[in-house]
Amino acid sequence: MERSLGAYARTMFAQRMWSGAVRQAFPQVADIVYAVVSVWISSTMLRNWPNSQGYWRHTDVWAYVLIALVYLPLAVRRRAPLTVLVSTAACTLCYFTLGYYHVVVVCGLGLAFYTVAARCPRRAVAKCAAGSLLVLLWGTRLAEPGLGPLSAVFVTVTVAVLWVTGDRARRLAERGERLAVLTEQLRLEQEEKAQRAVMAERMKMARELHDGLGSMLSGIKHSFSAMKNQLDLNESQQIKFHANIDKLNESIKELRNISHSMASDSLLKYGLDNSLRNYCNNMSQSGELNISFKALHTEKMKLREEQSFHIFRIVQELLQNIVKHAGPAHAIVQISYNAKKLYITVEDDGNGFEMNSTIRKNGMGLKSIESRIKILKGRMDYQTAPSKGTSVLIEISCKENR
Repeated sequence: MERSLGAYARTMFAQRMWSGAVRQAFPQVADIVYAVVSVWISSTMLRNWPNSQGYWRHTDVWAYVLIALVYLPLAVRRRAPLTVLVSTAACTLCYFTLGYYHVVVVCGLGLAFYTVAARCPRRAVAKCAAGSLLVLLWGTRLAEPGLGPLSAVFVTVTVAVLWVTGDRARRLAERGERLAVLTEQLRLEQEEKAQRAVMAERMKMARELHDGLGSMLSGIKHSFSAMKNQLDLNESQQIKFHANIDKLNESIKELRNISHSMASDSLLKYGLDNSLRNYCNNMSQSGELNISFKALHTEKMKLREEQSFHIFRIVQELLQNIVKHAGPAHAIVQISYNAKKLYITVEDDGNGFEMNSTIRKNGMGLKSIESRIKILKGRMDYQTAPSKGTSVLIEISCKENR
């Protein structure tokens, strides 16, 4: 039964990973397919479109080259929308100027402009709209006699519709990002409340053990110690008596260790410095990650419990990122405090990554870290490169957060 459940869990996990990879790769694959198919369809239309009246220039190899240069860059339109639009518009302008059949390249320029409208600031979109419209209006001179004014109206309306729909898509995407940030902040706040409740309960239980049962055992030990001189014990009985006293001392010591261990999660009790130092030492001793911890200040930090909790979680997530993504590495955690600013540096000599990589955008828990930093009204800067490790600097204004 357990094997069946384990196999089922592994199968479901693999399916989810596969479906996630497919969803992530689908837009790029769709753009590539669209670019290639568009080149084929446009070339076929250009070759087969009747030109008995001689309205357009005779099709030659340059016409096919320009069609390819118009459509193939669309395969990377999501990564570099402005660059793709400029390239597509320039090739389309050359195509129109040479006088080839004009209709077959309109869709390429239209899609490039829509991508800019959906992904770029409005000020840049306005300039791109004007440029795209001028290029398309230049192409209307190639329309059949009598259709020139109608073609001008058509391309103007087309640019306007692409602008509006692209802007709408951009605003929806921004709204979705804001909603994701708010959702993450709500999750963090709920996690914080739950953690604080658990910490408070653990502290209560630790106090009960230490003050209640611990005091009782200490009283029993003192009573036994006082009775020792009043009892007439032979040598064998004295050995047993002292052995029982030693066991009682060990029990009291163990009880105190348990109570301290239960309270160790409380950042208020031990402070942020000691909590981070203990966490780093535990990771190093377990072999999970080799960490050096340095506190570069002598002044006692004055932070609220929720501030300490968020900072602890930030460092914890950064170290877990190193374990997951950096490979074999040595990490250094440095913390500095001066009553106005708190500086935290977490660096490693591991694999590193590209700043615009998929790991940066979709992984590494950076959204959660950035949400916590936003709650603390701080900022985060980081430097990284493949095979050169990663360095993260976090600055938090303590005065502003009190």
